[in-house]
Amino acid sequence: MIDDLGEVVPLREPASRVVSLVPSLTEAVEVSAPGRLAGATDYCTHPVDLDVPRVGGSKYPNVDKVLELEPDLVLANSEENRPEDVERLRANGVPVWVMEASATVPGALASIRRILTQAYDLAEPDWLVEAEEIWRETLPERFRAVVPVWRKPWIVLGRDTFGGDVLHRVGIGNVYADHEERYPRPKLDELQARFASGDANLLVLPDEPYEFTADDGPEAFPGAKHVLVSGRFLTWYGPSLVEAHSHLTHLVL
Repeated sequence: MIDDLGEVVPLREPASRVVSLVPSLTEAVEVSAPGRLAGATDYCTHPVDLDVPRVGGSKYPNVDKVLELEPDLVLANSEENRPEDVERLRANGVPVWVMEASATVPGALASIRRILTQAYDLAEPDWLVEAEEIWRETLPERFRAVVPVWRKPWIVLGRDTFGGDVLHRVGIGNVYADHEERYPRPKLDELQARFASGDANLLVLPDEPYEFTADDGPEAFPGAKHVLVSGRFLTWYGPSLVEAHSHLTHLVL
């Protein structure tokens, strides 16, 4: 088996003791193959009743704890996890499947299909088939949005991001979609100028990785139309995509 980055995954049989270092993959594999997770990160909040040992955060997992769990497979992501952690796990004989950080919904679902059908030896789960059908078409653009994911400093979605494609497909364009960086760091006055000029007419504020709220975020953009969204619906590539489409489509009606 070969992962998304072209590295060999030396599994001898379907994975049965898996440690997931990626919250959205944790949900996807547990829903699709219940009971095969041996560990997950502190940020793996779904399924809500998941009861497995925790191994720290995604960026800085406790690799010793992962090794102690003796997994037959570790799931990682090229954007969320550090190469040095992946290499240490492999050096200790643990197979690691690294999913590439996809820039599109179809790309992410295709990656998940490979993990489930190859590493887990499963048939395609119903949620994946449904998600592919739901997200197949792109709605006409209704809004042009600025999408911060952090403040102090301000960081926004730029080019080739999964969240940007999610919004694009429900009719919300990303003002920074053509920026040379995937996560630009514009100054606040530049962001405000986007609204003043009419280039942007919607502020989309997710609750992760930065937890924007009604009192933390909108006040920086007086008069701008804003919506608070679940970061899980915006950036997670798993079963939540089935519900996310309807939620995001009706959010700004």
